Amino acid sequence: MHDRTALIEMRIERFIRERLAPAVYRTRHPLDISAWEAPGEPVTFGEAQDADYRPFAIGTPWGRAWGTTWFAVAGEIPADWRDAAGALPEGTVAELVIDLGFTAGQSGFQCEALVWNRQGAPIKGVSPFNNATPAAIDADGRVDVLVEAASNPDVGSLFTFEPTPVGDPATAGDAPLYVLRDMSIGLRDLAVWDLLQDFRLLHGLIAELDATSARRATLLEAMDAAIDAVDPHDVAGSAQAGRDVLAPLMAAPAASSAHVLHAVGHAHIDSAWLWPVRETARKVSRTFSNVLSLMDEDPGFVFASSSAQQFAWMKEHYPALWERLKARVAEGRFVPVGGMWVESDTNMVGGEAMARQFVEGKTFFLDEFGIDTEEVWLPDSFGYSGALPQIMKAAGARWFLTQKISWNETNRIPHHTFRWEGIDGSRIFTHFPPVDKYNSEVTAADLAHAERNFSDKGRARTSLLPYGFGDGGGGPTREMTATIARTHSLEGAPVVKHSTPRDFFETAEAEYADPAVWAGELYLEFHRGTYTSQLRTKQGNRRSEHLLREAELWAATATVRTGAEYPADTFQRLWRLVLLQQFHDILPGTSIAWVHRDAERNYEAIAAELEQVIEASLRALVGTGERAVVANAAPHGRAGAPALAIAPAAASGDVTPRAEGDGWVLDNGIVRAEVDGRGLITSLVDLASGREAVPAGQVAGQFEIFRDTPTQWDAWDIDETYRRHATALEAADRVVLDGDAIVVERTVGDSTIAQRIALAEGSRTVRLSLDVDWHEQQKLLKLRVPVDVHTDRAASEIQFGHIVRPTHTNTSWDSARFETAAHRWVRVAETGFGVAVTNDSTYGHDITRHERAAGGTYSLVRLSIIRSAMFPDPGQDQGAHHLEVGIVVGAEVVDAVAEGYRTNLPERVVTDAAEESVEPLVAIDQPGVVVEAIKLAQDGSGDVIVRLYEALGQRAHACLQAGFDLTGVAETDLLEREVDAAAVSTVSGGAVELDLRPFQLVTLRLKR
Repeated sequence: MHDRTALIEMRIERFIRERLAPAVYRTRHPLDISAWEAPGEPVTFGEAQDADYRPFAIGTPWGRAWGTTWFAVAGEIPADWRDAAGALPEGTVAELVIDLGFTAGQSGFQCEALVWNRQGAPIKGVSPFNNATPAAIDADGRVDVLVEAASNPDVGSLFTFEPTPVGDPATAGDAPLYVLRDMSIGLRDLAVWDLLQDFRLLHGLIAELDATSARRATLLEAMDAAIDAVDPHDVAGSAQAGRDVLAPLMAAPAASSAHVLHAVGHAHIDSAWLWPVRETARKVSRTFSNVLSLMDEDPGFVFASSSAQQFAWMKEHYPALWERLKARVAEGRFVPVGGMWVESDTNMVGGEAMARQFVEGKTFFLDEFGIDTEEVWLPDSFGYSGALPQIMKAAGARWFLTQKISWNETNRIPHHTFRWEGIDGSRIFTHFPPVDKYNSEVTAADLAHAERNFSDKGRARTSLLPYGFGDGGGGPTREMTATIARTHSLEGAPVVKHSTPRDFFETAEAEYADPAVWAGELYLEFHRGTYTSQLRTKQGNRRSEHLLREAELWAATATVRTGAEYPADTFQRLWRLVLLQQFHDILPGTSIAWVHRDAERNYEAIAAELEQVIEASLRALVGTGERAVVANAAPHGRAGAPALAIAPAAASGDVTPRAEGDGWVLDNGIVRAEVDGRGLITSLVDLASGREAVPAGQVAGQFEIFRDTPTQWDAWDIDETYRRHATALEAADRVVLDGDAIVVERTVGDSTIAQRIALAEGSRTVRLSLDVDWHEQQKLLKLRVPVDVHTDRAASEIQFGHIVRPTHTNTSWDSARFETAAHRWVRVAETGFGVAVTNDSTYGHDITRHERAAGGTYSLVRLSIIRSAMFPDPGQDQGAHHLEVGIVVGAEVVDAVAEGYRTNLPERVVTDAAEESVEPLVAIDQPGVVVEAIKLAQDGSGDVIVRLYEALGQRAHACLQAGFDLTGVAETDLLEREVDAAAVSTVSGGAVELDLRPFQLVTLRLKR
C-alpha cells in the first residue's frame, strides 16, 4: 500500500485549524459593554458596583500596567436562537465568551479577569485558554455581570531574560497594554467541540506511536475517513458522523500492562513572582472560581491545592467563594494538600521557621476543614534540605512530592518513587511525577513521556499527573478533563484516572512495598544563584527568624515568671507574614522589584513590632532601676550570662591592634591574627596548638569579583563559567585604625567596600564587618577564606543540624555541586583542627580544595556576598548593605554552632534594670544539644513548649532542667500533639533525661 502518512497528517492539521476550531461556536451575539477604570490599587466589589461606568466598544485599548478595569456586561440570548418553546438548538449551550486581548504568551502571565454576579459573588475566572463562562447566563437567557479585569503586564513569560521596567509600578508606565476583542454570547456546538477533543487527542497520540505501529496506521486511516464524513460546509450538522467513525478506535482498551496515571487537578499558583502578593490573592480567586465552575460541569473532576495562605485569603476577601469551596472540600473533590503555609524554599528557611510552615499550614487546614494533610507538596522549590524528612515526619506527614529535580542540568536521580532519608535517618515515601512538569496540559505527548520516563518500571506502574495551567494560575480546563475521560482506557496510551494525592500515595505504597532509598539532600543542579540574589530580602528573613525566636523566649519567660500576658495572636500574625515571604520566589530573590520592596517594608515593620514585644517582656522581667544586665537569648552562655537567661553585665571588649612591620597584629591569647598593609589577613594562628590556619602564600578576608552572566534564568542561576573570570581585590584605598578595629576601604568599579577587622577578648573568632555600597551589574562578589587543612569534605549548617558535602570533584554529582547553601556556618577540618566561617545573612558558598606548594592540599571557603542580576528586577541589590562574617580559628563543630548563634542573636544590654538576674526557663547540660525555641503552647494552656535538637551528629545523653514547677512532661509532634516517647528516658522533679540519636529533633511539652 502506498504510504500516505505525511499527507494525512497535513490534512488532519488543516482540518483541526480551519474546520473544527472555528465551528465550535455556531454563532455569536454582541453584548452591551461599559467600563470603569479603578484609579489606583484594586477595589472591592461594592466600590466597583457603585462606580461611574461609561460605554466601551470592542476594539478599544484598555488597561495600564498593574491596573484594574471593571466592565459591566449586559444582554440576552437572541430570540431567533430559540424554538417556539424557548429552547436552544439540541446539542448546544450558550455561554459568555470574553477575549480581553489575550496574547500568544502563557496563561497566568498576562491579563485575566474574574466574572461577578450582581449580588457580589464570583462566578468564574477568565484567562487566555479558558475564556467561556456558561454560568454567567441565567435561566431566562440574560447576562448581567461585572468583569473585574486585571491588566497585568507580561513581565517575561517567553523568558528571554531581558531587563524590563514593568516589574515596578513606578517605572511601568500608564499606556494601555491590551485591546478588548470580544464580550459576547456564544452558542457552543457540543458535537463539534467533542470531535475537536477527539481529533486533538488522537492526533497527539499518532505522534507518540512508533512509525511501524499498526495502531498508528489504523488511527491515521480512521481520522482520514472521519474528515470525509464531515461536511466542510456544515460542520455542525455532520460532526456526529465524524465521531461515529472514530468511536471504535476510542473504545479500544489500553494494554493490561499500561502505566497508570493518577490525574490530580492542580494550579501551582506562585504566591508572588512576576506579580505582587496582592495580585496573587486575586489569581487564587480566579483559579478557585474556575475550578468550582468546572466541578459543576464535570462530576469526576478533582482538584488539589496547597498553601494555607491562599485559602486564608479566600476566607478573608471572598466569603461567597469560600462557602462554595468549603462545600466541595467536604465532598472530597477540592483537596487541601501540602500542610504548609506556603510552598516555601527549603534551602534558606531556618529550622524553627521550617517547623512553623507546617504548624501554621496544618493547623489552618485542621481548624477550617478538619483535614490532617499527610502529604507534603513542593513541586517547584529549588532543592530540598537534608533535614526535611525529619521535619516532615515530625509534622505528621507520610509522603512527599516534588518534580523540580527533573530540571537538573547534569545528573538524573535514578528513581521516581523511593524513600528519602534525611540527616537523622528519618525516611519518607517520596514521588517525582515522571511527566516532569507540575502543570501538565494532559496532552498525548505528556502522557507518553510520563510512561516512557518512569524509572521504576517492573516494580511499579503508577505515577501522579498534576495537570492544569499554573505558576500564574488558571488551573484545569474542560479540554483537559475531556482528555482524561477519553484516556481512562485507550489503546496506545497509559491509563489516566481522576484521583487525589492520598489515593495515589496509598496505591503507590501498596504496589511498591520496598522502594530504593536516597540519602541526604535533594540538591538541585540549577538555580544556584538563589542563595545570593536580593540580599535585603534574605537579611530581612534571617533577622525576622531570630527576632521571633527571641521575642517568644522572653515573652514566655515573662509570662511564667511574672504573669505578663503572652501575645500569642501577635506572634501568629507575624510568623505568618514571615512564612509567606519564605515562598520559593520571594526568599530566593527571583521576583520582580515590587515583590522585594514590599518584603523589605514588611521586614522593617516586623522588626519594629518584635522589638516592642522584646522590650516589654524584658521590662516585665527586670523592672526599672540602676543595674546593668545582659539578656542572652542564645542557646549557649556568653558575656557572663547563661543560655536563655539574664545576668549582670560583664565587662568585655575587643583587643587593640598593635603595629608590626607594615601591618598590624590582633592577639587575645587564644588567636593571633596578622593583617598586612593592604588590609589582607596573612596569618591566623591558634595559639594553643600553634596551628597556622592561612596556607603559605595565601591571604584571608580577600574579595574577588566575577563576571556573572548566566546562560539563562538571571536572578536564579550562577553558572560554573563564572570561575573563569575572577579579579582578586588587593590594593586598598585606605587602611586605618578606628578604635579597636582595623578598617579597610576599597573601590571596585562604581562600588565601595569597607571592612572592619576585630577580635574580642576571650574569643577565637576574627570578626569581619562589611559595608558594601554596590552599584555593579551582572557581577558577583565573593569573600575568600583559604584554610590550611587537608580534607575532602566540608560541613554546612542546615535546619536542626549540618550536612557534610564532598569538596572534591570525583563524580559528576560532586562537580555539579559547585555552589551550595549553608545557614549560619560552614567548617573545614582535619582531625584535631578546623576552621569555621560564620555569617549573619549569607547563604551561598563554594568550598573547594587546591594544591599546596609544600605538598598536600588546602581548602578554600568562599562566601557569595552579593550579585546583581538584571532580570526580573533590573535594580537588584543596588545600594548600601551591611553584613557580618566571622572566622573561627581552631573550631570544633560545637564552636561553629555556638558562634553561628552568637553572630545572629547578639546579647542585649539593659542599663536601667532593677533585677540583676533572671533564671532560664530551661537549662541543658550538653552544649551539643541545642534549644531552638521556647514558647507557650498553642492551645492557650500556659504549658511551655521546648524544641531542641542534637547539633553535632552524634549520640548524646543530656539532662534538661526546668526552671519552674512541672506537673508532667510529654513528647509531642510539631503541632504539639502528644506522641510516644522517643527521646525522654526519665523524668524526676524538674529534671528530664534525654537520649538522642544524631541530629534528632525533639519537641517537649512541659506542663505547668
